[in-house]
Order: sequence, then structure tokens, then C-alpha cells
Amino acid sequence: MTETVDRLFVHCRQLVTLTDGAPTGPRRREAMQPMGVVEDGAVAVKDGRIVAVGTTDEVTAAYRAEEELDLDGFVVMPGFVDCHTHPVFAATREREFHMRCAGADYMAIAQAGGGILSSMRDVRAASLEALTERTERNLWRFLEHGSTTIEAKGGYGLSLEAERKSMQALDAAAAMVPLTLKRTFLGAHEFPPEYREDRDEYVRIVCEEMIPALAPMAEYCDVFAEPGVFTLEQSERVLRAGLAAGLRLRAHVDEIQPMGGTEMAVALGADTVDHLGQISDDGIAAVAASDTTGVMLPGTIFFLAKTGYAPARKMIEAGCAVALATDFNPGSSHTQSMTLIHTIACTQMKMSVEECIVASTINPAFSLQLDHEVGTLHPGKRADLCVLDIPSYQALGYAFGGNPVAMTIKDGVPVVANVADRQPDWFADGVVLDGEDEDAV
Repeated sequence: MTETVDRLFVHCRQLVTLTDGAPTGPRRREAMQPMGVVEDGAVAVKDGRIVAVGTTDEVTAAYRAEEELDLDGFVVMPGFVDCHTHPVFAATREREFHMRCAGADYMAIAQAGGGILSSMRDVRAASLEALTERTERNLWRFLEHGSTTIEAKGGYGLSLEAERKSMQALDAAAAMVPLTLKRTFLGAHEFPPEYREDRDEYVRIVCEEMIPALAPMAEYCDVFAEPGVFTLEQSERVLRAGLAAGLRLRAHVDEIQPMGGTEMAVALGADTVDHLGQISDDGIAAVAASDTTGVMLPGTIFFLAKTGYAPARKMIEAGCAVALATDFNPGSSHTQSMTLIHTIACTQMKMSVEECIVASTINPAFSLQLDHEVGTLHPGKRADLCVLDIPSYQALGYAFGGNPVAMTIKDGVPVVANVADRQPDWFADGVVLDGEDEDAV
């Protein structure tokens, strides 16, 4: 006797389940290799949750549904989890990109009005409505690229009023987009002009005024710990204030120069340390011995045309839990494509495709305390699927320059389709279809 479910997704060329490992917790070293691939795979979904995965013959013998979608020819895997993004900004910064390509350095760009402070001015000047509209558009684009769960930071306001507006815009936009989203307060992203000469006073404002006021609007507190930005002592003050306000911790550390930021953040129990281009051996050892996830952001190094990618091989071999993320932002990594990040990670950081998949699904889900919900296709988890128009999962990284995501499925319902011939009439309301004007969504 067959059981009735809401939907069946059948005849996946390859179904990458990741069910060869535990359903929760990070995967390290050799545990990053098993993919749990099912040829001619199928997924049964009920109430937005996975009921069963297996071959199409196995699943259709046990389950029936009025709504069934044939995904013949496509590779299907868990939706990507992008655990480091900056989607709340009011304007792009393409002018400084071209300045940088022409040889301008950071100081020249800053003197011309570019950099984080440029985004700060734009956010401060923008209305809440305008900031919400752009943020909503940014969130939809994550779905177009197969990401179904993201972490999203503020950090371009640099004042209590502007950071509150940023978090309000994020909340309003997230309510209109079918993403799972975690929010991060990042008031300590840079020093605003009015406190450039009194940096400790701005740190006091962040710790004593901004964090207590805005903690109810976030799950995490973050800081940019780097020489020339927040010192190690200032960064620790910010993170401790976040802990005191009930926030969990994430930290931008050891991106450009080693400063001991990784060791400090791990000692405080941070969920992630991010960037890590200049992480020390002691920092690697600290991450490996902890539950802190090392989040690597190769898109930033690539986009800035720098050297110093995070030492992925060294970190993986040491036993670190690692993740990949886009670092989507208007200045240093303007991409929402996790598949492009895979290409850079494979070519520049020598990661295997299997490691890239784990580092963009279950490991970042763990870093967001969502590994019980997403990141693998174990029964009981959300039916969040990324449908890829590639010949096999091993073409991730190999195929680049376009968007191989044919469809994104959130909680068992397609919400984005990039191929016209696979659009069932039971799409979710507000679905983005291939060729539609996104402003109509």
C-alpha cells in the first residue's frame, strides 16, 4: 500500500543526498568525501519536509502524489547555504571596481569617496522603502543561484539609526522572499568619519548603545578585526558585548594581516571565523580543536585581484570544519553564485568538488545552527533542493561563467525556474520564472 504525500520529484539524473554521513554536525577530513549519490533518484515531500529519498522505482513504489515533477537530465542536491553575505546596501560600487582594475590602490579609492564609507553614505541617505526594495531584489537573486538559506549582515550604516534602518529593511525584505535567513549585527564594520579620530568612543557606542538596542533584531554579532580597522582588544570588546546581549558570534579575521583574531574569536566560542587569508598555524590548530567553522571567501580575493587565498588544504588536513560563502557585497565580491565560488575554490585553493559541496551545504548549515533543518536530504529536513543543468555533480566547479541552476525548490515547492520547459502549474505564488521582469514579483 502506498502512502500519499504532497509532491514527488522523480527521475533525477543524480540525486546528491549527503545521507552517507550523519544528518547533523560538521564534516571534516575524509568525511567530506561521501556524497550519497542516487542515480535516477527521487524525493518524496510532505508538509515541506523530506519524507523519503531513493531511486525513482523505490520511492514511487512506496509513495504517490497528485503533484509530480520529472527532473530527468538534472542533478539535484541540497539547496546551497551561503553563510556570509552583506545584502543590505543602497547602491553598487562599480566605479571603484574599474578604478582598481586601472591600478588604483585602496587609499586612492578611499580619497575618491569609495570603499565602505561610500556605502555608508548611500545607506544613510536612502529611505527605508528604497533600502527594502533593493534588499528584496538581492535576496531573490540568491534563490536564482540555488541558495535557499543565507546569513545576512547589516554594517553599512555605522550609526544606531542607520543600522536600525538596515535591520528593518532586512526583516521587511525577508518577509517577502522564501529564504531561510539568519541576521547578523555588524556595526563594527568600519569607523564612520565622525569617529575616525576617536575610535574608542565609537567602540563604546557600538558596545553600550547599538548592540543593546539592536540585539533583538539579530541572531549574531560580528566585527572586522584587522590592523587598520578594529584592533584585537577593540574586537574582543565588541564580541563580548554581543555575548552579553544574548547574541552568538561571527568574526571577520586574519584577512589581510595575521593579528590573532582567529584565536581570540575561537576562545570566545564564535560560530565562525571568516576570510582567513592570513590565518596562522596556531589559528588553524584552534579552529581544528573547536566547533568553530572556518568560512573561506575566495570570491573576495579573486575580485580584488589579490593573492592570499585561505589555506583550504592545510585547514582541511588539520581537521578544521570549513565552509565556503560568497561574501556578496557591493565593493569586494559582487556575486551571489555559489557555483562560481566552487570554481575558484577548486582552481585556486585545490579543493575537491566533494569538499566544495560539503562546504556549501551541511558545514555552513552547522555554523548557523540549522544543520537539523537543511544541508542534507535526510528525511525530516526541509525539502530545499537545488536543481542543476549539469551532466554530473562533478561538473560543479568545472562549469562556470553562467548559471547552471535550472530550478530552486524551497520547502518542497519550486520558487525559481530558469528553464521554461520545467515549470509545473503548481509553482509557488510569486515564483520567478525564466525571462520574467523581477520587478513584477
